[in-house]
Amino acid sequence: MSRTALARTYRPRRFSEVATQEHVSATLRAAVQRGRVAHAYLFSGPRGVGKTTLARVLAMALNCPNRAPDGEPCGECDSCTKIWAGKTSLDVVEIDAASNRGVDDARDLRERAMYAPSEEGRYKVYIIDEAHMLTREAWNALLKILEEPPSRVIFVFATTEPQKIQQAAPPILSRTQRFDFHRIGTVDLLGRLREVLRQEGISAGDDVLLPIAQKADGGMRDALSLLDQVLSFTEGAPTADDVRRVLGLVGSETYLEIFDIIAERRHAEVFRYVGRLMDEGYDLAEFYRGLADALRSLLVTRLDGVEAAGVREDLRDAFAREAGRFAVGDLLRMLAQTAELDTDGRFRKSGQQRLLLELLLLRFSYLESTVSLEAVLAALGGGSTELPLGAGARVEEASARPVVRETPAPRIAPPSPPVAPTPPPAAAQPPVQERTGSLGPGEVKRAWRATVEAGEGVPPGTTLFLRSAPLAFADGVLRVQLPAASPALDRLATPAARRPLESALARQLGHPVALEFVAEGGPEGPEPPRITAESHRQDRLRRLTEDEPLLAAAVREWDLELVD
Repeated sequence: MSRTALARTYRPRRFSEVATQEHVSATLRAAVQRGRVAHAYLFSGPRGVGKTTLARVLAMALNCPNRAPDGEPCGECDSCTKIWAGKTSLDVVEIDAASNRGVDDARDLRERAMYAPSEEGRYKVYIIDEAHMLTREAWNALLKILEEPPSRVIFVFATTEPQKIQQAAPPILSRTQRFDFHRIGTVDLLGRLREVLRQEGISAGDDVLLPIAQKADGGMRDALSLLDQVLSFTEGAPTADDVRRVLGLVGSETYLEIFDIIAERRHAEVFRYVGRLMDEGYDLAEFYRGLADALRSLLVTRLDGVEAAGVREDLRDAFAREAGRFAVGDLLRMLAQTAELDTDGRFRKSGQQRLLLELLLLRFSYLESTVSLEAVLAALGGGSTELPLGAGARVEEASARPVVRETPAPRIAPPSPPVAPTPPPAAAQPPVQERTGSLGPGEVKRAWRATVEAGEGVPPGTTLFLRSAPLAFADGVLRVQLPAASPALDRLATPAARRPLESALARQLGHPVALEFVAEGGPEGPEPPRITAESHRQDRLRRLTEDEPLLAAAVREWDLELVD
């Protein structure tokens, strides 16, 4: 026995029945009601979201003898039934542009459109599906009739790739009213699937319908086709196991298992895990697709709570627990690495899917965790001998906020204070208010930058050179290296010229410091260094450690690597 597929049986018959496309259906219904229907429309959007369906409903509404005052077709008369079912109709013609894409086909369509509708008061509606498949010559043959169409003739072009029409025939867009259709949300898909099962007299829970709605990826037709497939291979009410077996889906519990392995760094277990996937007959491409969704659910749970993640109610606690084991930065990097694996379909086309998947999961299990720099400094400043989450192996500066990536590290004591330098003779310095205590290199360098930025005692035209100059402080003397060709070296060559800058620096520190300016390189010196992105990054990270003595101590004691 043959039967009608669910996607056809439950195709909407009215504007109000088209799910989540109210911005299109309401506009078209109002246009029919007010007699302001355009002569050409372009419907664009993903597959299975209602483009052809709304085109048929529009044709039904224009030709329905029992049309409601608000513009809705009755959906039950002979005209509506024929159009809805896609049967032969003199006034509504559907054309597949994929197989009728040439200029001769377009000319034939143009000639047919010149004939009047079969009855007075009716409209001729041409629905051209996969319109992006038309050739440039075919579009050119249609340009004139689209600009000045015959009376009571409507064209509806449906496409999933409007950009191809833009490239092949840009004038078409100005001759049509364009409507962009949206993907249908999971909640709306679930609601429609429940309604279909209710009318079919079948009971199924969300644990059955949610995987179907997620695999449909925003397409109502795909969701109904998948449901039809599951019902065809099961007796009575389907179960979640039936859905996974028929559609080859990977259960959420399987992803929770790999997240446990990653969080606990059981590296060798990755190979056994992938081996079980192969033995149980899972499609690795399907597993990869589900892995991205599962990582996204963990990230949403971490940022916005498990209720916003859209996971099954019975697994919410498990997802919340797993999400708490990873930092947000870790989940972002894992999700980014997953997306990069299938760039240009590389994973799906590969003959080494198992190897690529094992490498990806191993990268996750070896992934260094992240803790904030504030936590490092708080641990050091408070006398703690270890970092949160274990300790840090790399300090990372991102978005102006440094973080530390963790690997096991030894316990250390808080950093000791720097050794006091020997001050220069008092007679060589301007009179300043002496401070007690010693000067550290980092403190002197910070005071130098503050003095240069303030411009006090700085000769005109030298700020740029002084701000970026390498510095070395020892025995009460701050040595400043400058390019041999820089004007700063000439203008600060004599003690009298240096004295205002030394006085300003001494006021910053409360302690006299002698300045010494030396040329980089040989007698003539090299060319001034070019400022590059790498040199700017190194300078920024160097200043970071100079500004944060505790961080500098952590870098020194734990052998940390500073990275962007």
